[in-house]
Amino acid sequence: MGRLTDDDLDRIDGARGKLAGALQERYGWAREQAEREIKKRCEQNDAERFGDRT
Repeated sequence: MGRLTDDDLDRIDGARGKLAGALQERYGWAREQAEREIKKRCEQNDAERFGDRT
């Protein structure tokens, strides 16, 4: 089990649903777990890029 590859990212092409599917396939996660992880990472990225505006 490893990180997503460049080929994986090319196939995902920015589509959140495809990313969730790739995470499910790669890590054996349930759909809900993949969605939670995507949301968490997006929120972390936004906080780093834009600061915590809450």
